[in-house]
Amino acid sequence: MSLDPVITREIPAIPERKDDAHKGNVGRLTVIGGCAGEVLMVGACAMTANAAFRSGAGLVQMIVPEPLRAPAAVLASCATTCTLPDNADGLLKAVEAFHTDVVALGPGLGDSLDPSVVAEFLTRFDKYVVVDADGLNRIAESNAFAIPDPGRIVMTPHPGEMRRLLASRGVDALLDDTPVSRRRAASALAETFGCIAILKGRGTVVTNGQRLYVNETGNAGMASGGAGDVLTGILAALIGQGIEPFEASILGVYLHGLAGDFASEELGRWSMTATDLIEYLPEAFCEHELTAGE
Repeated sequence: MSLDPVITREIPAIPERKDDAHKGNVGRLTVIGGCAGEVLMVGACAMTANAAFRSGAGLVQMIVPEPLRAPAAVLASCATTCTLPDNADGLLKAVEAFHTDVVALGPGLGDSLDPSVVAEFLTRFDKYVVVDADGLNRIAESNAFAIPDPGRIVMTPHPGEMRRLLASRGVDALLDDTPVSRRRAASALAETFGCIAILKGRGTVVTNGQRLYVNETGNAGMASGGAGDVLTGILAALIGQGIEPFEASILGVYLHGLAGDFASEELGRWSMTATDLIEYLPEAFCEHELTAGE
């Protein structure tokens, strides 16, 4: 039986940026997602891309189904777009051609990719990946497979996705709303897959199996569609700027919640949307930079 992870409360610093930095060396991100089936999902990819830019990413590419390329480009005008292939070879080719540092896999993905394609991509792509939403569901639907060097993978489930992931690997986690239950479930996910686990919700839990952090920023106004897509963009951007994935995960959930707190102060908890979180990210970054320097 593994030992309980050590609780940490330290928030990492904002990544430093050199005066001679350029867009090619502060993080090249690829967002893989979007769905153009009976249900259309295009906003998720765009929010992930926009949140990544607001979090310091230099270049972002969105790989989406062909019908979504034009609207995705409008919604995330600073990003580039290309067509989502239906096989792992095509995905790897597109990601490698962009010289991608970090992949954000899953925002709005729906059933655009077969579970076997997601599994093969995670097996063959050897850089950092943040997995969210239907990327997680495709993993849960796939046959069990081993992820090489799983510490480079960050999984960001909400409780429902967490239950599906653990159940798919035969792990019975009695996950409820209590802090103890949430910590145990997050630790079980990290142990089962070897990844960094982020269990979203009130008191978001971050753990790599050895260390565990419980976030204290954020509020109920963030219970809005798209908030998780924003978090995915923040996480991928921080990792792309050279922060180790576990540290980036702590910093990302902290800044995500802090942006939500600033948005709540101005807009109230009832009227906030996920796009508001992106707009308040600059304030969150500046606040943390100032307090960390005191």
